[in-house]
Formats: sequence, C-alpha cells, structure tokens
Amino acid sequence: MSAYLGLFAVAFVAATLLPMGSEAVLAGLVMSDRYLLWTLVLVATVGNVLGSVVNWWMGGYVSRFKDRAWFPANAAQLAKAERHYQRYGRWSLLLSWMPVIGDPLTVIAGVLREPLWRFTLVVTVAKLGRYLVVVALALQI
Repeated sequence: MSAYLGLFAVAFVAATLLPMGSEAVLAGLVMSDRYLLWTLVLVATVGNVLGSVVNWWMGGYVSRFKDRAWFPANAAQLAKAERHYQRYGRWSLLLSWMPVIGDPLTVIAGVLREPLWRFTLVVTVAKLGRYLVVVALALQI
C-alpha cells in the first residue's frame, strides 16, 4: 500500500510546477513485478491529473492579480497567450504530459478559464497515454 501512496504523491508533485518526474518511479514499480499494473497506472494517472488541477486552480486564482506589477506576465504577454490558446485551444492540453511545457500549459488553461470538466478530460487522456507508454517500455526491459 505504501508503494501506491508513494507513487500517488510523486505523480501529484510531478504535475505541479515543482521539478520532479514520476516515470522512473512507475517504471521501477512495474519492473519489480510485485504490483498490479492497472492499479499502478490508475494511481499515477489520478495523482498526476489532480496535480494538474492544482495548476489550473492556481492559474485561475492568480489571474485576478494580472494588473499588479509583480504579476509574471504583462497585458501584451497575456493577450498573446490567449490568442495562441484560442487558436490551439484545449487540444494543446494533450501536451500537458511533456516536460517543461506541460505544467505551464495547465496553469495557462486556468488563467484563461478553460472549463474544469473539459480540462480534466483532455489532461486525463494525455497523462494516461503517457503512463501507458511508460508501462509498455518498462515491460520490454
């Protein structure tokens, strides 16, 4: 049980803006052959999606401060991000699994008020797909 909780925690933190990866933990647990594969995938996916929801929430929360001097983006940068997001829209969230760009995408979705249900659906597809690839690769080793 503690392995599942550890995987959940690592997957959750890895989805936030804090630097951490969950793929190695998942692959190690898969290769140990001591845990149920689908449970591992489910735990990692749920943890990672919930971490992305935290990013979405933070984006929505901090957007109310966009007129403050300390806000990390000015009005022109926000307008540019909004144009890109409107062009590629929610489908850009399919890249939420990627290192470096994935976590900021989930924050931007919150800033730009992507509906939570749609955000969660697209991000879940992306995160689940990534973890299925990790499991497939771990089983090949």
